[in-house]
Amino acid sequence: MNKAEVSALFASQFGVEPTYVVASPGRINLIGEHVDYNSGFVLPAAIDKYMYVAVSERNDHGIYMHASDVNESYQINLKDPLQQSSLGWPNYVLGVVDALQIGGYTVSGFNILITGNIPIGAGVSSSAALECATVFACKVLFNLDITKEAMVKMAQLAENKFVGVNCGVM
Repeated sequence: MNKAEVSALFASQFGVEPTYVVASPGRINLIGEHVDYNSGFVLPAAIDKYMYVAVSERNDHGIYMHASDVNESYQINLKDPLQQSSLGWPNYVLGVVDALQIGGYTVSGFNILITGNIPIGAGVSSSAALECATVFACKVLFNLDITKEAMVKMAQLAENKFVGVNCGVM
């Protein structure tokens, strides 16, 4: 998978070219598997597998998501309170939007296509990669003045608060 292929998937799904395509790597953890959220020492390393998100802004308050690897779509209206989806995967995107809103950032409607080659559930941080890619895509799409450190904290808040998984920032 490369950015051109992701762009083509996005265009096929949404009928427009994406504004941005973001890739975020998975990671392995050499030491410290369950200590990073307890302030312990860790030694992670990026791997050559990625989550990709392609995005474009919308002229309404909708967030339209499509996960191409599972061929599922989900949509919400930002005028409504954010709620968890029973599908599972939309919660990582919704969690990032929630964290950005909690942080005082304005996010409007957007289309997002999600794909990747990180094995899901294999312990190589596919969810963290999706959250990091999403927060970076929102930063550039909405011209948010947010530091890299704050983006990492937003991804962690999404996982902790919205998804409900206790994790650190590894």
